[in-house]
Amino acid sequence: MECTSCPEDFWSNPKRDNCVPKRTEFLSYHEPLGICLTTASLLGTCICTFVLGIFIYHRSTPMVRANNSELSFLLLLSLKLCFLCSLLFIGHPQLWTCQLRHAAFGISFVLCVSCILVKTMVVLAVFKASKPGGGPILKWFGAIQQRGTVLVLTSIQAAICIAWLVSLSPAPHKNTKYHNDKIVYECVVGSTVGFAVLLGYIGLLAFLSFLLAFLARNLPDNFNEAKLITFSMLIFCAVWVAFVPAYVNSPGKYADAVEVFAILASSFGLLVALFGPKCYIILLRPDRNTKKVIMGRGDH
Repeated sequence: MECTSCPEDFWSNPKRDNCVPKRTEFLSYHEPLGICLTTASLLGTCICTFVLGIFIYHRSTPMVRANNSELSFLLLLSLKLCFLCSLLFIGHPQLWTCQLRHAAFGISFVLCVSCILVKTMVVLAVFKASKPGGGPILKWFGAIQQRGTVLVLTSIQAAICIAWLVSLSPAPHKNTKYHNDKIVYECVVGSTVGFAVLLGYIGLLAFLSFLLAFLARNLPDNFNEAKLITFSMLIFCAVWVAFVPAYVNSPGKYADAVEVFAILASSFGLLVALFGPKCYIILLRPDRNTKKVIMGRGDH
């Protein structure tokens, strides 16, 4: 009997007398896991839109104005992008989705964390300026400087992504090593160094935000946003520290699922921790949405 090897995309049938196509596997929109992740992503996007609408409608109230409304709007938009970019990890891997998924993820999260970092710096600057001789410090934290800082920090991540895509970009790959009778479609990251630098830059900004917020957490303000930022960055860092070993040890489509879960978990953590208490006061406790209460001079 003469045996003939089947082509790469085929596998022998149980009788071993014919070659049949191998089954394919990827994180699909039609399977329960993909449906749950897609639903969570769209839910997060809708919640961000709802919260943004609340903030725009109540933009003249002390709660919104005291917490740097322009950066809050930009932060909510960046969180929407974070939720939406997770959809690029679901579905059959294509060249453009493989190249765009990590770039969109990296830039969206840096935009988000940059807004949080600048908000924390402004909180510290305001309280430094309230002390004798501290007035000149505020000129370094005006609206133009805040926008410029966010733009520069985000541009650095964009440059990292461009260098990564130009040098050794992610690409779709048919992996036949996991199973003999199954083809696992996945996106290989291309440059592991590029992926590590992208994550490391996000981690650096998150650590700086946490550190500054932690230092400012006890500043005298009845509604000190630094306390919310400290808690939100704790959630953010915990999720991404847990992500690394889970991602490395997850094969095939489960690696994509782990990354999507980390994106959604950290985005929901930031959304709830930063905007939940504010929405509670704006919608349910309007009596506390006054300048006296927020500045700690009214009834608690």
